[in-house]
Amino acid sequence: MPAKNFLNSETKENLQQVLKEHEHPDIRERALMFLSLNDGNTQSQVAQIIGCSVRKVAYWSVHGDPEKLDSLHDERMKGNHRKATPAYIDLLLVVIEKEPEAYGYEFGRWTRARLATYLEEVTGIKLSSTQVMRILKSKKYGYLWAKYSLEAKQDPEKRHVFKAKLEAYLSLTKGNGSRGWGIKGNEGRHR
Repeated sequence: MPAKNFLNSETKENLQQVLKEHEHPDIRERALMFLSLNDGNTQSQVAQIIGCSVRKVAYWSVHGDPEKLDSLHDERMKGNHRKATPAYIDLLLVVIEKEPEAYGYEFGRWTRARLATYLEEVTGIKLSSTQVMRILKSKKYGYLWAKYSLEAKQDPEKRHVFKAKLEAYLSLTKGNGSRGWGIKGNEGRHR
């Protein structure tokens, strides 16, 4: 355990500045650990003050150097390697604005899987449909599946006859007071 007041005044000021202004909460927490240890608190007291494990305080006491603020960063803060390049994202945004027919496809709407497949063919970067969806969501695109009307493909005369029959059936069920299925009360239930 470090001795009380082991930090020099410049290092202490730097850690206080980090504690006030750093955007990453883990870095602020680690700075607070060193400041609390400097005040003479034990590792278990620091853990209790911050609300973390003693093991975490012990780890950063050994691996962190309060004089080198870069030592307070860990590998997880670098983030994952992103496959989607800015050029890929730009192409995705261009493609999504056009109908698939413009690219020689017969289907009428883009799906996430179709977008991923097409962009893999063009760019060579393979992403899942979920990753494509996340990119679109981050760019404020929503996905709505259009419902097609088939009225243009239907025979109007047959449709009129069908609607008339449907109305007749519906009026019969309403007229006899049944629910339309012929089962009332507990009749027809199996025990």
